[in-house]
Amino acid sequence: MADVIIYTLRGCSTSTKATNAFVERGIDFEERRVDENKQWWDEATKLGWAVPIIVWPDRVEHGFEGEHG
Repeated sequence: MADVIIYTLRGCSTSTKATNAFVERGIDFEERRVDENKQWWDEATKLGWAVPIIVWPDRVEHGFEGEHG
């Protein structure tokens, strides 16, 4: 299991930028598309309202490099 979880939404350009950057940087992550799974939606809404939401082992980051979807 990956140490990083990214909550994303299909069609969100910022979510796509984040996941593409993680792949390019070799960062192992689990993507959870909130529009495909109600449990993931519920988890994400407890953490914030704008995707991507990146859950690191020691913190939660909202958006990606200053952008929000």
